[in-house]
Amino acid sequence: MNRQTFSPQTWAKLTSYLPYFSLAGCLRSGLRTLLLLASGLALNVWAQTGPQLQLPRTKLNAGMHVLDVQLAQTPEQRQIGLMWRKDMPQHEGMLFVFEQAAQQCFWMRNTLIPLSAAFVADDGSIVNIADMKPQSDDSHCSEKPVRFVLEMNVGWFAKRQIKAGYQLSGTVFKR
Repeated sequence: MNRQTFSPQTWAKLTSYLPYFSLAGCLRSGLRTLLLLASGLALNVWAQTGPQLQLPRTKLNAGMHVLDVQLAQTPEQRQIGLMWRKDMPQHEGMLFVFEQAAQQCFWMRNTLIPLSAAFVADDGSIVNIADMKPQSDDSHCSEKPVRFVLEMNVGWFAKRQIKAGYQLSGTVFKR
């Protein structure tokens, strides 16, 4: 019995006819699906033209101040954040919740209102606060790894003498 040998070009042509019955075909199909899903997420974020107002909410306390904050918990929710908001009530904000503590950096692309961002540790203590200008790609980062970032109207923290080290409370923070 003679053994048939194929050139690399012939082999590629033959295997292309059976893409779903070979490991390479399965990998190509899986990669194609993954790329489609990732591009769909990116398109959804970029296609978003209005504020996200239907996120879950929770209450946080900053001393005597009770905050009603939306929770941005998924990568898509965090990427959109407070984009396209034209205003926000003084007692409201958005709490960005990350899976793991890391240095978090924020920018203000497509964000129409000036904001202050408090970078918050797991226990609710504020690590640092940054004031951010609307429509800016300037990066504002936490000074150490955090899991939470609280965005409020610009100056909200300063008006209440809330600074780094201040303790926020709420069910999302570990004690």
